[in-house]
Amino acid sequence: MELKVDGATLNVETDGPKDAPPVLLWHGAWCTLRMWDRVVEMLKDQFYLIRFDVRGVGLSSPTADPDTQYTFEQYAEDANLILDAEGIKQCHIWSMAWGTRAALAYCALNPDCVISAALFDASIGRADVEAQREGGKKALALQIAAGIEKFEPPEGSFSHKYPDSVPQALAAAAKINLVESVPKLSMPVLVGTGDHDPNLDSSKELVDLAPDARLVIFENVGHGSVLQRPDLTTATFLEFQDSLKG
Repeated sequence: MELKVDGATLNVETDGPKDAPPVLLWHGAWCTLRMWDRVVEMLKDQFYLIRFDVRGVGLSSPTADPDTQYTFEQYAEDANLILDAEGIKQCHIWSMAWGTRAALAYCALNPDCVISAALFDASIGRADVEAQREGGKKALALQIAAGIEKFEPPEGSFSHKYPDSVPQALAAAAKINLVESVPKLSMPVLVGTGDHDPNLDSSKELVDLAPDARLVIFENVGHGSVLQRPDLTTATFLEFQDSLKG
């Protein structure tokens, strides 16, 4: 569906029973909401899954005011409008990579709206994109050697209607100090990061700074964990959800 918000029109999709626990999914850099397709197939019987393209990405329109509306604060407001439209007061969060930066900001700005947060491939410092690529290649080679199925990205995961606006949308990550946001994460937090993801050191720092956080390290996984191993990451998310019931 399309949702008109201040200065943009957002592309939003929902799956699963409306009365199931709601989960808001945040996509990674250069990704669209399609990156979650395999995860959605595995979870849609148990959760009400809500995903959206941030403004300027995927099928969401560019923002009317690029100088002020490509920010994590704006994306958080957009997310709240989506939840309001669905009649949802609180939800679980699951995110990957760049989306974890946006989701972390959302959780810090709206702690009362978040039941739990699964922040995968987390980095609260400067990202090393080249190291992420190299780590991903090494992890993939190890997975193939171990006989693990190679998962291709779902169709449309990197397709954008307005490609020129994507870099502006992603630049929102440079406009906020995430280190200052971490202590505001009052909800249970799961940080899941691959052992070949250069974000791992920053993920450990996040866990040390957050009031209630735990770390899971994915073996032979690089940056972009949900795309590389939707099976493993979904199983980890489910284990986290089960642990919250105890």
